[in-house]
Amino acid sequence: MDSTGRLLRDLTPLVLGALVRRYRDFAACEDAVQEALVAAARQWPASGVPDNPRAWLIRVATRRLTDQIRGDAARRLREQLVVAFVPAEQQIEVAAGANERDDTLDLYFLCCHPALSPSSQIALTLRAVGGLTTAEIARAFLVPEATMAQRLSRAKQTIRDAGSRFEDVDRAAQLARLGHVLRVLYLVFNEGYTASSGDALVRVDLSSEAIRVTRMLARFVPEASEVKALLALMLLTDARRAARTGPSGELIPLDEQDRTRWDRAMIEEGTQLLEHAIATGERGPYALQAAIAALHDEAPSIDATDWPQIVALYSALLEHGDNPMARLGHAIALGMAETPHAGLAALDALASDPRVGSHHRVDAARAHLLERAGELVAAVELYRRAAERATSLPERQYLLLRAARLAGPR
Repeated sequence: MDSTGRLLRDLTPLVLGALVRRYRDFAACEDAVQEALVAAARQWPASGVPDNPRAWLIRVATRRLTDQIRGDAARRLREQLVVAFVPAEQQIEVAAGANERDDTLDLYFLCCHPALSPSSQIALTLRAVGGLTTAEIARAFLVPEATMAQRLSRAKQTIRDAGSRFEDVDRAAQLARLGHVLRVLYLVFNEGYTASSGDALVRVDLSSEAIRVTRMLARFVPEASEVKALLALMLLTDARRAARTGPSGELIPLDEQDRTRWDRAMIEEGTQLLEHAIATGERGPYALQAAIAALHDEAPSIDATDWPQIVALYSALLEHGDNPMARLGHAIALGMAETPHAGLAALDALASDPRVGSHHRVDAARAHLLERAGELVAAVELYRRAAERATSLPERQYLLLRAARLAGPR
């Protein structure tokens, strides 16, 4: 992502928050902001970034809303008068009544409206605040893009019909929606740490934003140990980011990473947060995944990793729900802790799971275990099939390179 794209991603929740706080209509504001972002993406590379890019986006989005207001004068008379006589930036700044940072967190809570299903809450937040495309969200949910587009449209209509406002989301409502907000932040971080598509393995803008908002949330609800657990998971995972790519952005797998490049300060902070969360009784999915990440971080090498303990942690994680990616991690850990064939047997059950049966990471995991078992011909075939299914260019290139190395000279 270029500098303009990163700036627009950072400004999106600030602009959307200001508009929603003023105009109340989430769906209309979200549509207006998206149009303003498209206009900026087209104009700024040629004309340059404005001195006040947030104000520019607000003005463009407000003009979009003004057109809508003028088309429905009876229903929007008050807003029409305000738009007609008060400068756009002034009306937004006066109406916001809160600092920009708070609006971001408010938007997360607003999108997790109880009128929406949990999956729609998450999808809407990922789209409106997280900055993910409909295609990226569809891949995160393992559903077709068209299905996700319909879900997002219905979610915005539901928010509009509910007439929800920032002021309606009081402390009790925020705490009730906390779990859904955490799930959104988790997915935003994952998309940033390993992009599901595109030319880059990582999207630092997304992972960094997820960490920033989770830190904010930890200060907002210091009594919530699951927030600390999620922040610990993010830090313990992101600590390895610098070693995950080579000079040209190529993927470097865990067993080949230079562990001296891992961020020890981040690991220490994540470990302390995890210890605090566990001490207060937290044993949820985020704490378990953070514990797995901590075991990887403290190991001097791939073979010295405490794989039996990781298997046990994945087993505990699966008790919280049948997550196919957790089952995939469990199978890989089993193959490392016991024998490759033990892991392959665990992968067999995933092959018939419609959610991930054709996912490239299942093929890649099977190829990895076959390679460790010495079954190189089968491993090459699966590495190549995984590459065909991968939508991330660095992952595809890595899988093809792995297959070429095993196949050897023809």
